[in-house]
Amino acid sequence: MSELLFHLDPNLPDSLQRQLREQIARAILNGHLPLEQALPSSRKLARDLNVARNTVMLAYEQLLDDGYLIARKRSGYFVNPEILKGHAEKPVRLNDIEADRLPWEELLTMHPSRQKTINKPNDWPSYDYPFLYGQIDPDLFPTQRWRECSRDSMSVPAIHSWAVDHLNNDDPMLIEQIHQRLLPRRGVWAKPEEILVTVGAQQALWITCMLMLKAGRRFGMENPGYVDVYNTARTFTDDILLLPVDEQGMRLDADIASCDLVYATPSHQSPTTVTMPLERRRKLLDMAEIHNFLIIEDDYESETNYLDTPTPALKSLDRHKRVIYVGSLSKTLAPGLRLGYMVGHPTLIREARALRRLMLRHPPTNNQRAVALFLDRGYHDALLRQMHQAYHRRWQLMRDALARHMPHAALPSTYGGSCFWIKGPEGLDCQKLRRLAAEQSILIECGDIHFFDTPRREYFRLGFSAIADDRIEEGIARLAALIPLAMQACDTPPSI
Repeated sequence: MSELLFHLDPNLPDSLQRQLREQIARAILNGHLPLEQALPSSRKLARDLNVARNTVMLAYEQLLDDGYLIARKRSGYFVNPEILKGHAEKPVRLNDIEADRLPWEELLTMHPSRQKTINKPNDWPSYDYPFLYGQIDPDLFPTQRWRECSRDSMSVPAIHSWAVDHLNNDDPMLIEQIHQRLLPRRGVWAKPEEILVTVGAQQALWITCMLMLKAGRRFGMENPGYVDVYNTARTFTDDILLLPVDEQGMRLDADIASCDLVYATPSHQSPTTVTMPLERRRKLLDMAEIHNFLIIEDDYESETNYLDTPTPALKSLDRHKRVIYVGSLSKTLAPGLRLGYMVGHPTLIREARALRRLMLRHPPTNNQRAVALFLDRGYHDALLRQMHQAYHRRWQLMRDALARHMPHAALPSTYGGSCFWIKGPEGLDCQKLRRLAAEQSILIECGDIHFFDTPRREYFRLGFSAIADDRIEEGIARLAALIPLAMQACDTPPSI
């Protein structure tokens, strides 16, 4: 049997018994161990795996208690046939040729995989210079404090609280923390019934579009802008008004009056990072009231302001409840946590809650409780201070390195964020630059995907949230040296 088991990690001596128990259980469930053949003796298996005999004996005893094994007197341990009851037999299947005769492309009502969207390589940590946006430096993650909150969320009282079926309700503790801790930082005061927890900001955006858009309704958004919002809106309406972006964010052209719903990123415009000034925010709210449209405010990077007092959120200025506020913990705590929230009129939140129930009921309540504890104990505030210092330092290093090595790059004014939006020289092919950079272990993101009318190949984005301070200068210098090589037309279609 030892040849069926994976190598046990000797660097984790406290978990050798657990590793062995899991691997034997997996071998049983996968049908690799015959029912009528005794398992190796504890002495033999310990010798084969080079572990202590006591480790094997304890693993066998636990498997016996869990019902995976049965003990036969003077014969040893055997697989318990009861553990395999209820497993369906492997079906007789048609060969692949016959199975592929179904016209799947015709059966589907939509093809989201054909949309152009942002892809990030899974192996990004292996790059020497990962100028990648939207990822967190592992060294900044508060591992010990998060483990503490995760452990406490698994206490017996906590489990009794979140393990039951909550139908469509959220963890009251998390709602309280969003209400009292997160939203007031942005000047937003909301009642608990105006708050809904979502699986990241992405779900909040989808739910809002699904409730507010349909054929015949016009959706307005920034151009360049967030490509996944464009893709989401296109799912529900073909009438999308692209609103140009200048050095003060989304321009408030007269055409905006024809919209039913407008999406904006006023604090840090995505992707250009420019900030909409207070005067324009007030004008946008006035236009929404006069022309009767609603606004989605995506405040995705509100906490990273380095030079000025943060401009109040658009929602904080909203006197007529026309703003649907969307927030997230992805840019501060962890992208993989997938926890966001939306704030809106109670009628909207009521319907959003009912729609969310049809999709997944609610985000996992154990995760909600862990985040609530993290917020309640002040750990999130401490993390924000730490990240602010680190990002401000990297922002300065990036700004200075770009000034030295890419003086030709047109940089819009920026007051924070975690990336720089670069306009390269005319004739630059960002896709070619990206491929050349990858060959030298430099990771960048092309900006052409954020333009929804005329492709603009000379733009690219450089994030600094996932790159170490001492890598920034050399990475920018190496990237700048590649720009002359990327000035010809791309010889292959861009890969998104």
